[in-house]
Amino acid sequence: MSAERIPRAARAYNHARTTGQDMQLNRIDEVLTSLRRVIRATDMHSRQLAKISGLTAPQILLLQAIRKLEGATIGDLAKEVSLSQATVTSILDRMEKRGLVQRQRSSVDKRKVHACLTEKGMESLQNAPMPLQDQFARQFNDLQEWEQTSIIAALQRVAYMMDAEHIDASPVLDIGTLDRPLEATENVHGLHHSIPNNTPEASGEG
Repeated sequence: MSAERIPRAARAYNHARTTGQDMQLNRIDEVLTSLRRVIRATDMHSRQLAKISGLTAPQILLLQAIRKLEGATIGDLAKEVSLSQATVTSILDRMEKRGLVQRQRSSVDKRKVHACLTEKGMESLQNAPMPLQDQFARQFNDLQEWEQTSIIAALQRVAYMMDAEHIDASPVLDIGTLDRPLEATENVHGLHHSIPNNTPEASGEG
């Protein structure tokens, strides 16, 4: 091989290597951008729910469960929304103070407490926007089974890569503690300055 061909081959190798590294960085950027968008979507939807309905996502989900099960016990509700009984009790405490639900002891078994919606609670639920996870669930159910399996596997791998697989979590798309008061949502998300969808921060580019 001539001396002239050696530098040319080296340049070609370096170019290919640089191109490969750039492609890998671009893929990482795409993944991080998508993760950022998911976080932002959850954040912004939580703020929107609180601003429009005065409710958090977990509160709406629990109100839906109470309406569906009609006089369910705390244990029944906890199973329905996949939350602990302690969390459900805490959320019910807050909503009962606001007159959205009421709890009554069973006339048959005094150890059991049933929850039901008040007229105010029913009205609040009817006027509340659809929770983000309901929107997601509808679209997810429309996917082919192999697509659903791929998404689950990919997200589980992402959780592992972020050392988050052992974090205790419930199937609720929301940010913050699930039994927090509405005021905590306002303080965390800052309802006074919603970020438009077309800004770099909203799109995950900021």
